[in-house]
Amino acid sequence: MKKKLALLFFICNGIIQAQLKVTGLILNKNNETPISDVRIVDIASGKETYTDSSGRFSCTTSGILEVSLTGYQTQRIEYTTNQDHIIYLIPTSITLDEIVINKLSIPLPQKYSVATVSLVSKENIQRGNLQALHPVLNKVPGVFMQNGTLNTNRISIRGIGARNLFGTASIRTYFGDIPLTDGNGESAIEDMELEALSSIEIHKGPSSSSYGVGLGGAILLQPEYIQHQSTKSSVSTSFASYGSRKILTKVGLGRENYNLHIISSNTHIDGYRYNNQYNRNTITATSAIRLGDKDDLSMLVGYINLKAGIPSSLSKENYTNNPRQAAFTWGRAKAFEDVDYGILGLTWKHSYHNTLSHHTSIFGSYRKNYEPRPFNVLNEKSNTFGLRSRILGTTVLLQKMWNWTIGGELFYDIYNGKTFENLYQDFPIETGSVKGNKLSDLDEKRNYYNLFIETNIKLNNRLRFNLGLHLNQTFFDIKDRLQLGDENNSGKFDFDPIISPKIGLNYLLNSNITLFTNAAHGFSTPTTTETLLPDGEFNANIKPEIGWNYELGTRYNFLDQKVFGSLSLYRMDISDLLISRRTVEDSFFAINAGKTTHNGIEWEINYMILKKDSIQLNFFTNGSLHYFKFKDFKDLDDDFSGNDLTGVPTEVINLGIDLINKKGVYAHLNFQMVGKIPANDANTVYSERYDLLQGKIGYQNVLGKHISYNFFFGVNNILNTRYASQLQINAKGFGGNAPRYFYPGLPVNVYGGININYRF
Repeated sequence: MKKKLALLFFICNGIIQAQLKVTGLILNKNNETPISDVRIVDIASGKETYTDSSGRFSCTTSGILEVSLTGYQTQRIEYTTNQDHIIYLIPTSITLDEIVINKLSIPLPQKYSVATVSLVSKENIQRGNLQALHPVLNKVPGVFMQNGTLNTNRISIRGIGARNLFGTASIRTYFGDIPLTDGNGESAIEDMELEALSSIEIHKGPSSSSYGVGLGGAILLQPEYIQHQSTKSSVSTSFASYGSRKILTKVGLGRENYNLHIISSNTHIDGYRYNNQYNRNTITATSAIRLGDKDDLSMLVGYINLKAGIPSSLSKENYTNNPRQAAFTWGRAKAFEDVDYGILGLTWKHSYHNTLSHHTSIFGSYRKNYEPRPFNVLNEKSNTFGLRSRILGTTVLLQKMWNWTIGGELFYDIYNGKTFENLYQDFPIETGSVKGNKLSDLDEKRNYYNLFIETNIKLNNRLRFNLGLHLNQTFFDIKDRLQLGDENNSGKFDFDPIISPKIGLNYLLNSNITLFTNAAHGFSTPTTTETLLPDGEFNANIKPEIGWNYELGTRYNFLDQKVFGSLSLYRMDISDLLISRRTVEDSFFAINAGKTTHNGIEWEINYMILKKDSIQLNFFTNGSLHYFKFKDFKDLDDDFSGNDLTGVPTEVINLGIDLINKKGVYAHLNFQMVGKIPANDANTVYSERYDLLQGKIGYQNVLGKHISYNFFFGVNNILNTRYASQLQINAKGFGGNAPRYFYPGLPVNVYGGININYRF
């Protein structure tokens, strides 16, 4: 009897010991974000459980759990004791069915889009050193970002924006639902902190009726929010060549009905060139509050303080023989910019029911800039206010499903710009810029309204239509506070309303191939300075640039999702092309003097070479070939018709490979080929084609229950290629000096760092 009781006790004790209580947290291996709805199965009993919105789970097991979710590698994990454990899932290739675009407009799977839309994920953003935006955007086909220095950039999409003299124009940019494009139509997104972004969505050409139909398209920066029921903090530090260092901290608090995420950073660079120092401080805060079953409120706050030297461009001789110098007058004046920039946005979402919701955002921003240049000292400030509101709905009409949005955007910008004499030549060489008498003092009120309506119509399981209509009108009101002599720049200038239609078609040929096509109208308004003639009067004949974009493309996936990508052909015809005509060394005015034709092809190919439980190896290639021409372009006695469009490479091609190992090792390698670029409208000066090779390796793992870490090391320009990273188009030489076309790119340079995360 005693033996039977002992045997029964032994069996029962074994059963009890076999049932372990396990809790854990499941994270994305690439970016350490929590993953919800992961399926966890106890192999012995078959009992299932799922992770919550913060990636956490709790279950009992006999010892072995299987963890799985579509888009990630399945894992089997063996437990021998009760414990709390962090599990990392390795992402596989993401299919087009799983990628959602237009999240702030009409959300839909990318597979069903009627236009070419590229989504840059958090994983793709983190492939580089996270100090500069141009390596990220230049891996997107059709997009090319020139980078003279971290504070001197120009972005073009399908050739639009390449002819802007300084900065990025003709492209609409948003941070969340807040417009970053100012009243002059210019954007400076390179100053934003990359690690504050969850993704970047790029609409190419005027294909998105809900985002201003800029000729170049729209760049949507999606801010990063923390998951509910999650509390974490992290600190990152990195160092790089040329005195570069960066410190970044994140603090996140998530509760059932609210969350708060704060990111702060400091980036300092001594600089490759003389007068090339750079120091930037940023703070970004996001918060989401659940007000009830039908109402949500989100907040976005950002602040940037930036001070950076301006070395400017170099002549061909100086670019070749001494690329580290600054342009003589810019170095002598110790030119720089000192910027304070802040934004605030509040978005209220109300759900009337599950097929109808209302989204309203109010936003404001301010910007101050003090910028001594050799020819004058600029002191400017602006304040922006606006409202963006839209209704999103789903309706069954004529027995078809209609997803639609209707709304509008009001934008009001108050700007003051003053210029002063720069007396640096009257003082010792090391003095730098000295502010003298006032040269100009302009107040500008710049405002516009956008009204838009867009709908996706599902005609059947294969065929979908997209229709859109956009209405814009822009106004300028300028007051000249100085009025030197007979010159008076005061006046009002309103452009006629511009109506921009769009139509698109998406056809599901089979489960592997989708075809799409669209035709869309867009425009680009002149800046305030482009509306003024040399004598300061308004040019009543100046008009916005307008154009039509036509596109045909396909998205595909083969071999059980191991190969997927896209291919598109497009043509864009631009009329009333704005050109800047120089009258004296630092004076310009604009005229509508031409037409351009943009023909191109873009592609993306992703191939999963190897997929095992322990390792994943992916190959990708993407690129664009350009045939951009001046169709009709005459400037005084010069006829540039038939020439290549200025400032755009003939091609950009990327080849890359990614390695992800279950044990925590990862590696990225990217090879980029950039074709030659015309530096002037006459096509007498080109930059040389060049190749860049970039690489990054790292190791990430966990320490105990709460701490994870990530070591990384990277090399840029491994081949030590000499190349022009930006061109000053149509540069002129004065006083017997050669034109200064070229900004030198960095030679081979390295970076490395560590990221430590603590999860409570």
